[in-house]
Amino acid sequence: MEKNKNLKSLDQFIDDKIGKRGTETREEFESEYDAFKLGILIQKAREEKGLTQEQLAELAGTNKSYISRLERNLKDIRFSTLQRIINEGLGAHLEISIRL
Repeated sequence: MEKNKNLKSLDQFIDDKIGKRGTETREEFESEYDAFKLGILIQKAREEKGLTQEQLAELAGTNKSYISRLERNLKDIRFSTLQRIINEGLGAHLEISIRL
């Protein structure tokens, strides 16, 4: 099988289109992508539990619009609120890791 020399890895593609790691544009992209992933994870967990946004909000002591904004890429979220949504609202546990 012949290799296509024009194929790029995802990292190479992002480097070319967004910028290399460490640049302001790339850092902003990475930050926004992390917020997007968090919103998707919350939404998926909520749906797996069979909860509406309103039900999750009530369990977590917040409001539906906050859950909606979180699932749609809310950039600033208090850690204590995130913990409440995950622990009390979803009945789940938050795991955090740091990659260097």
